[in-house]
Amino acid sequence: QVQLAESGGGVVQAGGSLRLSCAASGRTSSIYRMGWFRQAPGKEREAVALITWNGGTSYYTDSVKGRFTISRDNAKNTVYLQMNSLKPEDTAVYYCAAGPRSFRGGVGLEDDYTFRGQGTQVTVSS
Repeated sequence: QVQLAESGGGVVQAGGSLRLSCAASGRTSSIYRMGWFRQAPGKEREAVALITWNGGTSYYTDSVKGRFTISRDNAKNTVYLQMNSLKPEDTAVYYCAAGPRSFRGGVGLEDDYTFRGQGTQVTVSS
């Protein structure tokens, strides 16, 4: 099992920045990919930014490209999401997720992420 603990959410004005952190513990040697998903009220969960644990492949949803950066620190078993130029539409609960190697390469799809954190609220005021 892998446990994930998010931190760094909060309230920020539009145009501001936040950095989310997700620390993994437990069987971290099984992690092949990690990432961030978000879910806003009344909307489906979406993948925001994903990365393979070796850092070779990353993915960003179109709406955050150029504003968000995902990175990882293997020594600390931690993945980060730097969010700049935040917009009110970025308001959501952000979830950290991790997954083992699967038949899909790269960052995979949502069902490749078998471990999820509790989520952290990000609110962007206009």
